[in-house]
Amino acid sequence: MNVETLKINKPFELESGEVLPEIEIAYTVFGNLNPKTSKVIWIVHALTANADPSEWWNGIVGEGKLFNPEEYCIISTNNLGSCYGTTGPSSINPKTNSNYGDTFPLITIRDLVKANQLLANHLEIEKIFLLTGGSMGGQVSLEWAIMNPEFIEYLVPIATNARHSAWGIAFNEAQRMAMKSNEYGLEAARAIALLSYRGYDTYEVSQTDNNDVVDNFKASSYQNYQGQKLSARFDKDSYHLLSKTMDSHNVGRGRGSLESALASIRAKTLVIGISSDILFPVKEQEYISSKVHAAQLKVINSNYGHDGFLIEYAQLTQIISDFIKSK
Repeated sequence: MNVETLKINKPFELESGEVLPEIEIAYTVFGNLNPKTSKVIWIVHALTANADPSEWWNGIVGEGKLFNPEEYCIISTNNLGSCYGTTGPSSINPKTNSNYGDTFPLITIRDLVKANQLLANHLEIEKIFLLTGGSMGGQVSLEWAIMNPEFIEYLVPIATNARHSAWGIAFNEAQRMAMKSNEYGLEAARAIALLSYRGYDTYEVSQTDNNDVVDNFKASSYQNYQGQKLSARFDKDSYHLLSKTMDSHNVGRGRGSLESALASIRAKTLVIGISSDILFPVKEQEYISSKVHAAQLKVINSNYGHDGFLIEYAQLTQIISDFIKSK
């Protein structure tokens, strides 16, 4: 899938009041786009993914799959602040002619929504048929459905919350502390994150040693491998920035309360949780579904914890397909 770029040559004001002189948004369009007639599926990625959901959600997106480009037009962006083509810390600051690096200003989930809406306007999309995303992508999806309630027909936030929890912020802060500690900081941060993405049972099943070793354990090798894998493909300043973006998530900020913000959602809503998720436990999805008018709640049974939304393709396909057909 070819990644395209929209360049916006005018100031982009952030929620904080700081201004980026210009921004670029990397995006993909999978299928034929007719702004007036296409059923647009808009997919928002999680923390370290990119604008190509057929790569990281390949059991969901593609020919013959749930989001089939012969039936839908699938659109996805690389989130603002990331390092896969959209303006972020690794981009050149036109004012200094050097990389932003750690000088990139704080961005919030609402800033990510604003960038997505600019692209939708550029593409002359009048309505999104279905908006979805998991984890941070779910946070963006919820916020977008509040910021522009008439724009979204179906909303499917997965493994996410209405306000980032103290537990989630603590995990993110531990990762940022690790990143400051040494040259392998991003690897250590990823190792910490994995503990929250999976959990005890997943490690017991997949990383327990079957012999009487006293060192060089499978779990140790796995943590190192995953840390090195992310470090080879992702920018540490983007990771630091976007983890703080997740921390900022609070749909009730400036709107009176979480309840009143969620009550403003007009999209037909299906909230999906994962039974073994310790980072975004099911009670957070229960809360969302209880406050959004006529929302449905479905829970995926999985041994993969939070990462279940990237793995449990069959369950997701069935649940989302049934939801669309029921309406």
